[in-house]
Amino acid sequence: MSYNNILSCDIGLKRIGIACYIQGLILPLPPIIRKNRNQASSALSQILLEREIHTLIVGIPDYEDGKTHEMERRIKHFISLVNFKGEILYINEALSSKIAQESLLELGKKERKEKIKNGELDSLSAMEILKRYLSQIF
Repeated sequence: MSYNNILSCDIGLKRIGIACYIQGLILPLPPIIRKNRNQASSALSQILLEREIHTLIVGIPDYEDGKTHEMERRIKHFISLVNFKGEILYINEALSSKIAQESLLELGKKERKEKIKNGELDSLSAMEILKRYLSQIF
């Protein structure tokens, strides 16, 4: 298996955070701002194609009761709309947003608020999800 050209995403109702693993580096990418699921799935499909992604890592919430919950169902439905023939893996995203938010603590309140609003926080969360995946395989 090639460990290059891996993309991870943190799928939310308003934004999709994206991070990419290329040539040994994890990089945040500009998030997709969701207008509707068709627009967002098309945008993600285009990124996967343009970047020649082989593996898509998708963050899934982890619930202690072990049951499938609404957000997990929505995420998997959204991924089914994405035009992608590569490998799709689901990774526990628990606390990834909190960890990403902690990385912004050195910024001023206004800057932090802007990064949350414009989706940069979501892409930092996608980076955390990607780090978790890579720590499992390396």
